[in-house]
Amino acid sequence: MIKPYFLSKDKNFYLFYGDTFELLTKLDFKFDMVFADPPYFLSNDGLTIQNGKITSVNKGLWDKSFGFHYINDFNKKWISLVRDKMNDNATLWISGTMHNIFSIGQTLIELGFKILNIITWEKTNPPPNFSCKYFTHSSEQIIWARKFTHIPHYFNYELMKIINGNKQMKDVWRLSSIAPWEKNCGKHPTQKPLALLSRIILASTKPNAWILDPFAGSSTTGIAANLFSRKFVGIEKDENYLQMSIKRKLEIENPQIAEIFRQRLSLNSNLFLQQNL
Repeated sequence: MIKPYFLSKDKNFYLFYGDTFELLTKLDFKFDMVFADPPYFLSNDGLTIQNGKITSVNKGLWDKSFGFHYINDFNKKWISLVRDKMNDNATLWISGTMHNIFSIGQTLIELGFKILNIITWEKTNPPPNFSCKYFTHSSEQIIWARKFTHIPHYFNYELMKIINGNKQMKDVWRLSSIAPWEKNCGKHPTQKPLALLSRIILASTKPNAWILDPFAGSSTTGIAANLFSRKFVGIEKDENYLQMSIKRKLEIENPQIAEIFRQRLSLNSNLFLQQNL
């Protein structure tokens, strides 16, 4: 296995520094679940509102679109590489918006995946639409797919039902964006909330499962995985975000802080012990 940029003392949190297209070809391992938050390609010089101030939507050159052919080629390349690193019964979650999600859905079908759900994450605190020419953008989509159409996947239906007040959980999840306590170690511009990743991981993996994030950012996937006894491998090409990821991992190595995080997520340890997770 290639040398990690960082390996935690408990050996449950690996970080690799570099381009995901290059590193995935060198990674000799199979994963039980993959979560990917790839570029949305929405950096088009538009404007939005953050904290009451008008600001640019641009995230960086990595998020700039060079046309639909470029987007389709990009998605097909990384999804193909990720598919090769998945166990036969593994599932893949990919987040997106209208800028990339249609390309991703088409690519998954072309590569032989079975799409299981398209989750709509309804944000409780979206930025307002100050142009007043469109409905306010208040959601993102997350496609959940399994590697093969004919090989069953794992789904913890009963736990999701408990979390949802003993009712079947729907494919629309109303969750807020990241809370202040999730930014103790800094903030990534496209950081996902721990509540979102925790639900995804608990719904589709068992304890000690290996989870891959090929666009790790500040490693919310890894933090959620480790909080609930899963193992994590992340790939990230920005060293600043790798350093942020390390700080976040070290933060939850304190058992008291880890339990506080679980309680804030309304997902305490006792619930999972009772469910034999």
